[in-house]
Amino acid sequence: MRSIPVSTQALLEAQTLVVRDFMRITGRVRATGAPITEGFWSDLGDVSAQVIDADTGLVVSYDFKGVGSLIAVDPIPMVSNLTVQEIEVTFSQLDDRINELLRVYDIRQAKVEIYRGEFDPETMQMVEPATSRFVGFIDGAPVETPAEGGEGSISIKCVSSAQELTRGNPDLRSHESQIARAAGDNFYRDVTSCGDLVIFWGRRGTVRDAADS
Repeated sequence: MRSIPVSTQALLEAQTLVVRDFMRITGRVRATGAPITEGFWSDLGDVSAQVIDADTGLVVSYDFKGVGSLIAVDPIPMVSNLTVQEIEVTFSQLDDRINELLRVYDIRQAKVEIYRGEFDPETMQMVEPATSRFVGFIDGAPVETPAEGGEGSISIKCVSSAQELTRGNPDLRSHESQIARAAGDNFYRDVTSCGDLVIFWGRRGTVRDAADS
């Protein structure tokens, strides 16, 4: 459960907090596969903002690019189950950095983190580190090139990390597979032959006895 400071609670009750979204996308350099992360936020200017890291739960500072590049984020349902959430994020097609990220780097199944920051309207300072709202992967990033005089946009479709729970495991239950995971683990050593073993109950018997019965 989120613990809200008294000062923040007062602003919430007065409905005066200003909300901004922060987003981080971790793609890959096509030539080397090395990760590359870009941050964007839904306001002007470049900022270094504190967020509560979705993986560690610790407060960290990340850099985010503004200039209106992050235009809109779909409403994110706050659920406590394992439902796979799908959202769409819209970017400005005029922003050079988002164009480079989509066209130059590989963002297939790139990790996505979305945070929500709350600002005091009088000081425009965040009242506390931005909290995690969504963690998942990119599931599509169509770039719509407009006709002359029209308006284009970049929409990134994202699915939550709960999607990983729906994936099947193609691995086989075998001795070779098990030792590949943990050398020396012989748990499945006899898995291919145990179905042919004959177990006698009661008096000592033979295979012929078992067949006759």
